[in-house]
Amino acid sequence: MSAPSSLDELIAALRCLPGVGPRSAQRMAYHLLQHDRKGAARLAGALERSLAVLRHCGRCNAFSEEDVCARCANPRRDPGRLCVVETPADLAMIEQTQSYDGLYYVLMGRLSPLDGIGPRELELDRLIARACDGAVREVILATNFTNEGEATAHTIAALLGARGLTVSRLSRGVPVGGELEHTDMGTIAQALAERRAL
Repeated sequence: MSAPSSLDELIAALRCLPGVGPRSAQRMAYHLLQHDRKGAARLAGALERSLAVLRHCGRCNAFSEEDVCARCANPRRDPGRLCVVETPADLAMIEQTQSYDGLYYVLMGRLSPLDGIGPRELELDRLIARACDGAVREVILATNFTNEGEATAHTIAALLGARGLTVSRLSRGVPVGGELEHTDMGTIAQALAERRAL
């Protein structure tokens, strides 16, 4: 059997992206080679540079070119609040709200026993050490509201609560601008359970 062609290798490489199946990968490969060779070279160079220089921040575990990222080194951030998220994309979404000025810890995943991801694989001991550094007063759990995200939040809350830290969780409810008739029953039930006085 002959080795795969360069085109086959490119298509296979593009399939590693989330949500990209064989046909999408093939379309992307053809587009890059036929219509945007400069873009393809730029993409290849950016990936190569990123792999060479990016590592995990020693404090928040997000991607950084430095040992400690600019966000963690910023003296204007509140060191007493630590928001725990699953991914760098989740961190970026919270930052875009411009409503949080504390620090972060990125798990780089979530507990998923079926996939073989437990506390050791998530390195929860690093999170515990970070949260117990003496500066953190509150840990805000901002994991996703999936079964795995809930299990992750519950596990972390138990571990940190046992160490005397204040642990909170993002609330759930009807989205801003949402209409009740278009909201699922589970979300409405959760919003009722987590209602607050005005």
